[in-house]
Amino acid sequence: MSVNEIINLLKNPSQNDIEIITKAFEFAKEAHEDQKRLSGDPFIIHPLETAKTIAKLQLDAKTIAAALLHDVCEDKNVEEKIIRKKFGEEIAFLVSGVTKLGEIKYKDAELKTENLRKMFLAMAKDIRVIFIRLADRMHNMQTLQFIPKEKQRRIAEETLEIYAPIANRLGIGEFKGQLQDLAFPYIYPEEYKKVKEMLKGRYEQKEHELIKTKYELEKEIKKNGINDFSVDSRIKHLYSLFQKFQRPEINMDIENIYDLIALRIIVKNVEDCYKVLGIIHNMWKPLPGKIKDYIATSKPNGYQSLHTTIFAIDGAITEIQIRTKKMHEEAEYGIAAHWAYTESNKPRTGGVVNPRMSWVNQLVDWQKSIAQGQTQDFLETLKLDFFKDRVFCFTPKGDVIDLPEGATAIDFAYAIHSDIGNSASAAKVNNKFVSLDTILKNGDIVEIQTQKNKKPSAEWLERAKTSLAKKQIRSARREHEPFKRAV
Repeated sequence: MSVNEIINLLKNPSQNDIEIITKAFEFAKEAHEDQKRLSGDPFIIHPLETAKTIAKLQLDAKTIAAALLHDVCEDKNVEEKIIRKKFGEEIAFLVSGVTKLGEIKYKDAELKTENLRKMFLAMAKDIRVIFIRLADRMHNMQTLQFIPKEKQRRIAEETLEIYAPIANRLGIGEFKGQLQDLAFPYIYPEEYKKVKEMLKGRYEQKEHELIKTKYELEKEIKKNGINDFSVDSRIKHLYSLFQKFQRPEINMDIENIYDLIALRIIVKNVEDCYKVLGIIHNMWKPLPGKIKDYIATSKPNGYQSLHTTIFAIDGAITEIQIRTKKMHEEAEYGIAAHWAYTESNKPRTGGVVNPRMSWVNQLVDWQKSIAQGQTQDFLETLKLDFFKDRVFCFTPKGDVIDLPEGATAIDFAYAIHSDIGNSASAAKVNNKFVSLDTILKNGDIVEIQTQKNKKPSAEWLERAKTSLAKKQIRSARREHEPFKRAV
């Protein structure tokens, strides 16, 4: 148990970085000296593992130091002013942000809601707070078996419903997958056992099938003049597999799962991505409708890759993903892969992040409009509007509209502007007229036609899926409906 476990994970740490991290480690180790985890291990293992996860994301030394110190205020009553004096304003701000999120234990829905509100406000001020919180949750889930059984399910549900979706929206695929897999056996124990049973021997069989495919593929890529590449395999996460089993076309049949183990090809640039795709399709026939270009049109969380599913050697149906090194880093580490911090106005301005993080500010604005006490509304809307799987659609001009899965053309109209929504009379999806309650799919091009003096109908409240659309519909109807006079 040494600070070198963290230092060795960093690519090019400066002497100053090493000193800050070492100082934080020694302080945390001394503060937690007399503490034990429920597992019986020394408590320092927890902040150390949290900091190691942050280091794997290649975040800055101050964030790593804050991860090491994140429990000293709450568990050891170290005052924030001491952290500020010893480590500076910035680290103190991060520690304070994470500590405040931990103060409320999720005893009931009201307290849970209040804690979530705090978390989102902290995220908006400095995104590094949620990185530390996710890393903290990761290690707590890895040691959940030592927690009293009555608490295990609650913590696992929280992880599955809140933390894994946050990781997903941040584009941190590895965090999302691990958190879901760790929560899976506690939430759905029988289904977990069933999936594990169905997988017996499957991975070994698929890996054996892929050996020859991989060899032939590498040989052909080199033959076509591409030398800077690597081919490896990706095993599908258990919970993701369980979710896929629920689809009607899969019908709980593992023979219908083609990406149990997928081949992943990492190349130097975008041009090589498309060149490799052509090479693959020249070697083996692709399955119709299974070619997906997430490079030209990335997913809402920034994910980019080419996907194709082919009839490989001996007819083995195989998924192949093709991406650049940069795309791969972003698929694994999301927003953390290109997070940047500005030296000006620190620390209150926090991290300067990619535009795809605009949803955090939208979330903060939205929660201000939810009245205190409307706990159920807050939690249900959160799951639907912000954490449900996303679809991305386009205006005819090519602007991307990010919506929750299941959203309709009505939701699309209101996402553009309330005036467009209120006056919507018809919709065209991919140049064909459809009803306004049509559910949209990834990549749809949607055109909303409007009509002067048009008003939203009462039925729209049932057809709209997002809280934004429903709120605007109610507002417009209140404004236009004449007051009924008592007779």
